[in-house]
Amino acid sequence: MKTKLLLALVAGLFFFNPSKIMAQPGNSESNPDKLVVLWTSGDPYVAERVALMYTHAAKTAHWFSNVTLIIWGPSAKLVAENIKIQEKVKQMQNDGVVIEACVVCANSYGIADNLRELGFDVRGMGKPLTDYLKSGAKVLTF
Repeated sequence: MKTKLLLALVAGLFFFNPSKIMAQPGNSESNPDKLVVLWTSGDPYVAERVALMYTHAAKTAHWFSNVTLIIWGPSAKLVAENIKIQEKVKQMQNDGVVIEACVVCANSYGIADNLRELGFDVRGMGKPLTDYLKSGAKVLTF
């Protein structure tokens, strides 16, 4: 009886793959319920009809529990100059969307202070974006 039990345990260990149920290295902070939208387009129609519309709905309709909008490149200039888009992004922020902006891009357009005055987190975004990508968050680009 003991021999059969021992053989069964050994066979079980032989076929058992613990990596299937354990967290994978580097993936311990996986967050599939986080959406990060990387908004780079300076086109106001892309902003209004796609990027901001989907991002806002993803938060307010609870499609994702955590939603972040990254303002990067030409979108920074657009949001700094367009009152209607500023109002939309502020409403998104009020509804719980985290707004971040790339400081290098904002400085290149001379608008970093404008974005900070709007209440956005303006900082280097290369490392945070890399962290989002590695974390398992869903990253969408417009």
